[in-house]
Parts: sequence; C-alpha cells; structure tokens
Amino acid sequence: MSRAGEVWDNSAMESFFSSMKTERISRKTYRTREQARADVFDYIERFYNPTRRHSTLGYVSPVQFEEASKA
Repeated sequence: MSRAGEVWDNSAMESFFSSMKTERISRKTYRTREQARADVFDYIERFYNPTRRHSTLGYVSPVQFEEASKA
C-alpha cells in the first residue's frame, strides 16, 4: 500500500474499473444484484481476459499473453 495521495500501486485496478464502467456497466440498468454480478463476471471471463487486447501487453489479450509466456 502506498501512502495517501500516492496511487501508483492502485493504478492497474483503477484502469480496469474505468474500462469496465465505460464498456459495460454504464450502458445497462440492473434489476437485481445477481444480474449485476452475472454481467460483471461475463465481462471479466468472456471478454476482458480472453478477448480484449491490452496495449501494456503488446496488444494481445491476457490469456494470449500468459500462453505465450509459458511457451
């Protein structure tokens, strides 16, 4: 943890939540908490990790990046 006002160790999660809000959540209205949970799970497991390309990883998805680093 960094000191107050130093957000560098939290920047990766802030970036993720910003992407999730922009690409998924801000466009929808959820009737139940379970519906919101299912949609967030879908975003992470079916789009963000296997599909969405990341500039930090050389414009490949996290799944592709991990597979390439194992080889």
